[in-house]
Amino acid sequence: MDDQNTQNTNEQNGSDNKTEGLVVISEATTPDAKWYVVHTYSGHENKVAVTLKQRVEAAGFTDRIFKIFIPHQEKIVISEGKKRSVDERLLPGYVIVQMVMNDDTWHIVRSTRGVTGFVGTGSNPTPLPESEVKALMKFTKMETPKFEAKFNVGDSVKITDGPFAEFLGKVDEVNEEQGKVRVLVSVFGRETPVELDFMQVSSI
Repeated sequence: MDDQNTQNTNEQNGSDNKTEGLVVISEATTPDAKWYVVHTYSGHENKVAVTLKQRVEAAGFTDRIFKIFIPHQEKIVISEGKKRSVDERLLPGYVIVQMVMNDDTWHIVRSTRGVTGFVGTGSNPTPLPESEVKALMKFTKMETPKFEAKFNVGDSVKITDGPFAEFLGKVDEVNEEQGKVRVLVSVFGRETPVELDFMQVSSI
């Protein structure tokens, strides 16, 4: 539900929908606005983004706090022969806020439920270089989701599909980029490498 809230917030505010995880409070930024990393309770990133947006609008701070970004990437997870898409946080427990830093804006962010503090030295929040934020946003926009298998090299597996269905073997190599796995199968007493899709293999 939290992910849906963030996506709906994006659409309502006319943000670039290609950059999922970006909550736009105001499009009109100022030259002295910088991106700051805010530490949150892990799993509360979307709640913090939605709550902070509401508090900023209610307090009339839309001319000082502009955007909230939650870096993430879509992944395809293969588990028990089934494929599902999940959103994986690149920085669990963190959100990035574009804002003009002063006592008032620091306080409204810091006092938001779920926020535990700013990242920085001592009591001084350290702004992120613009280049790093752009790199994170570019990474989030990547359309090709990565595969993630629930097995590792050396694991015993069962082949569930194809000519070697029902054969048992050991994982010799995992290629998450292509969603493929190489399994060593005993054929006529010899170990034979067989390349399979993640969907054709299950852990045992």
